[in-house]
Amino acid sequence: MMFGAAALARVGSTAPRQALSLTEAAAKRIRELLTVRQKPYLRLGVKARGCNGLSYTLNYADEQGRFDEIVEDKGVIVLIEPKALMSVIGTKMDFVEDRLRSEFVFINPNSKGHCGCGESFMT
Repeated sequence: MMFGAAALARVGSTAPRQALSLTEAAAKRIRELLTVRQKPYLRLGVKARGCNGLSYTLNYADEQGRFDEIVEDKGVIVLIEPKALMSVIGTKMDFVEDRLRSEFVFINPNSKGHCGCGESFMT
């Protein structure tokens, strides 16, 4: 069976998408934090807690875990814990800083809801 150019265009690229993407602000802040702590990686996970069930965790890491998903974006490497992968796939990580707060923000297409304080989410 032969495929025409139009059919191939509909199929799209076969290059895999990363599980997580970073904004420039997030990459810059992660780079700063890793430099200060002299650590090579930041590890993203989820923990069962909060009003809606899951909360993001961020920890420094000296080495990659055996089953960690490795995401390299904008010169920064973020490791995703295996149990967090399905909850965060497709998420964009941003860093927001203003007069009232300084925090990482997760834009997660898998989130079905989040609590009023923004500390937890559900998928």
